[in-house]
Amino acid sequence: MPTLRNKVALVTGAARGIGAETARALARKGVKLVLIDLDAEPLQALATELGDDVALATAADVCDLAAMQQAVDAGVAKFGGIDLVLANAGIASYGSVMQVDPSTFKRVIDVNIIGAFHTVRAALPSVIERKGYILIVSSLAAYTPAAGLASYNASKAGVEHFANTLRIEVAHRGVAVGSAHMSWIDTPLVQDTKKDLAAFNEFLAVLPGPLGKTTSVDTCVDAFVDGLAGRKRRVYVPGWVGVMGWLKSVITSRIGDRRVLPHIPRILPKIDEEVAKLGRSTSARNVALGDVAVDPK
Repeated sequence: MPTLRNKVALVTGAARGIGAETARALARKGVKLVLIDLDAEPLQALATELGDDVALATAADVCDLAAMQQAVDAGVAKFGGIDLVLANAGIASYGSVMQVDPSTFKRVIDVNIIGAFHTVRAALPSVIERKGYILIVSSLAAYTPAAGLASYNASKAGVEHFANTLRIEVAHRGVAVGSAHMSWIDTPLVQDTKKDLAAFNEFLAVLPGPLGKTTSVDTCVDAFVDGLAGRKRRVYVPGWVGVMGWLKSVITSRIGDRRVLPHIPRILPKIDEEVAKLGRSTSARNVALGDVAVDPK
């Protein structure tokens, strides 16, 4: 497997969770890091921890192409170029299509899809020059719909196909592109959802087999680092998620619907009731960052 030492990696959503832990793991392997996140304080703390010779932190919104270009240009100026991109930034909204705050729904699409496009657009010239690799973070949600999470499901399906299209556009330039598909990972995003919505925990409990189980961040990081090193076309966390990709047509058929449909009339109204009481359609952390507005309803 090719070595990661002396490579330069751009990581978005780097302030906490999978992004931060992947950055630490890459630094241990000798990778230089360009770290981007909207949450400036923990982002800078991570860069300080890793050291100025290893990491450059820029607080930027992935929805702002000019800001992303400025961050990429600063990284190229400091480290000479970019070999690897981990387009990891992502958020989620709560509530049914009838309940979710429309501006929050749109913000999820913007961060998760437009943000991935901006990340790639800004970094691509340097990645092409170095014949590098781009890993775009999708999800198991691209294959398996979950009631109350429509924006997240749609965005992760969209970003997977963005990766598929990008792959065929840049292959002749020596650039490889992969998409990462994870089940529930014990990240702040999942932790916040479990804390905010008791009904979400009920939903997980009715999912069959391993579908409702949560996987550790460390397991996810190991898979991401392996994927970045091996320039993988797909990264699955845990490995069984790959089977779900092959079964997508069955999962979204009437046969697949039968497993969850009986529970929706009970669980979805509970989710919507809890969202209404919260007065927001996303985590308190996203609201505090100014990433989304409080639901005006």
